[in-house]
Amino acid sequence: MVTPTHYRIFRHGSTTYFYSTLFFPRSVREDVFLLYSFVRTADDFVDAVPQQTAEYFAFKERYLGALEGEPGGDLVVDAFVDLMERKEIEPAWVEAFLRSMESDLWTATYATVADLEEYLYGSSEVVGLMMARVMGLSGDALEAARALGKAMQYINFIRDIAEDLTLGRTYFPQDELAAFGLSSLDPETAAAAPEAFASFVRAQVERYFRWQKEGEAGFAFIPFRYLVPVKTASDLYRWTAEEIQKDPFVVYRRKVKPSPLRAVGRACANTLVLTWPGRGETG
Repeated sequence: MVTPTHYRIFRHGSTTYFYSTLFFPRSVREDVFLLYSFVRTADDFVDAVPQQTAEYFAFKERYLGALEGEPGGDLVVDAFVDLMERKEIEPAWVEAFLRSMESDLWTATYATVADLEEYLYGSSEVVGLMMARVMGLSGDALEAARALGKAMQYINFIRDIAEDLTLGRTYFPQDELAAFGLSSLDPETAAAAPEAFASFVRAQVERYFRWQKEGEAGFAFIPFRYLVPVKTASDLYRWTAEEIQKDPFVVYRRKVKPSPLRAVGRACANTLVLTWPGRGETG
């Protein structure tokens, strides 16, 4: 059951996900709230300044206890474990997610894109897999769900370059930074080599677009009643990417995020487009 705690966590965590999720049917919407509250809570512990390491590991222990049938009275954890059982969410996916969250406690950089993709699998691809189970999608949709989750996480990395620097992290392959002649993504380094920085960021945006295209190929497997919110979230992330692509230095000035009005407007537009005569409903 969704409680005010779940609502608060989700409402304050993500404009894009929150307003897109409102367009799911109620039963799915509530399950998405439970899923997001769990992953956001873990993420908030490792992203806190200073990091809340003890709180994170206590949270993990409560999860492991609940998984073994010993609910600990944590609304977020207990509801999520119940969701896992109802929707057949694989414990291995949650394990991978927690492993990536823990890496944020001690890993600041990634040498290659292969190293980064190992982190991305746990931090975002498995969340896409969990969402696919929440929506009851077929196995045919799972690879696309992974790709879409990875794409959305990657544009967050690009958007949050400045914020992550304050946490001592850079979520981009160090060998690619070097290939563009950049020693770091510090504002001073970027200002000293503006063309190199802009080219680097646009190259990362292009990687996001490739992964997003792979993810959106899975839209064919999503029933109409679930497609509107999923497509809306994807559209809003594309808007974010396009804003950054036009002006890469915007990441140092502000956090590029769609407004609630844009989010709701996009969802309404998708509802109209996807129900246009001749298109029909899928599922």
